[in-house]
Amino acid sequence: MHHLDAITTFFDVVLHSVWLLPVLTFLIALDGPFPVLPSETLLTVAAAAAFGTGDVVEVSGLFVAAVAGSILGDLFVYALGRSSNRVLRGAGTKEDGLGAWVRRNLYTRPIVACVGARLVPGGRLVSTAACGRVRLPLRMFLPTTLVSSAVWSVYMLLVGAILGPITKGNPILCLAAGILMAGITAGGFEIARRVRRRILARRAAAALIAVSEATSDAVVAPVVR
Repeated sequence: MHHLDAITTFFDVVLHSVWLLPVLTFLIALDGPFPVLPSETLLTVAAAAAFGTGDVVEVSGLFVAAVAGSILGDLFVYALGRSSNRVLRGAGTKEDGLGAWVRRNLYTRPIVACVGARLVPGGRLVSTAACGRVRLPLRMFLPTTLVSSAVWSVYMLLVGAILGPITKGNPILCLAAGILMAGITAGGFEIARRVRRRILARRAAAALIAVSEATSDAVVAPVVR
C-alpha cells in the first residue's frame, strides 16, 4: 500500500511540475523524427489529469505545448526530408499505402493529406518527410503543419477529456488509461491496415485472373472460327 501511495505521489508531482510543459513540448518535437517516444501517452495522461481536476489553465497550457512541439518537430522533419536521404531513409517514399496517398494529394490538398495522415500511427513522419522530399514550398507547408498540429492536439485533448471524468484526476488511473488508449488505437489501426491489405490483394488477384481469362479467350477465339 505504501508503494502504491509513493507511486501515486510521484506521478502527481510529475503531472503538476513546472517542467511538465517544456519537457512535453520537447518530447513532442523529438517525436517527429523518432516516433517511438511516449509523447502521446504523456500528453493523454496529463490531459486526463487536468480535465479530471477541472484545471482549465493546465488544459490550455497542454494545448499550446502540444501545438508548439508538433510544429517544431514537423519543421525539423521537413528540413531533413529536403536535405537528407540517409536520416529518414524510406520515410514517405513507398509506392503504396499511406506514403503514396500523401504524395498524390500534397500539391492539390496538402492540409487534407497531412491532417489525415497525422491521425494514423506513424503518419506524422510519413507526411512531413514526404512534404520535404517533394519540396512542397514552405509557404504551403507552414499553414499545413499549423492546421494538422492543432487538429492533432485537439484530438489528444478530447481523449483526455473523455478519460478525465473516469479517472477523477488520479495519476495512476490516468497513466493506466493513457497506456490502454494508446494500445487500443495502435491495435485498431494495425487491424484496419491488415484488412485493407488483404482486400487489395484479393482485388489484385481477381483482376489478374480476369486479364488472364480475357487473354485466353482472345487466343482461342480465332481457332474456334
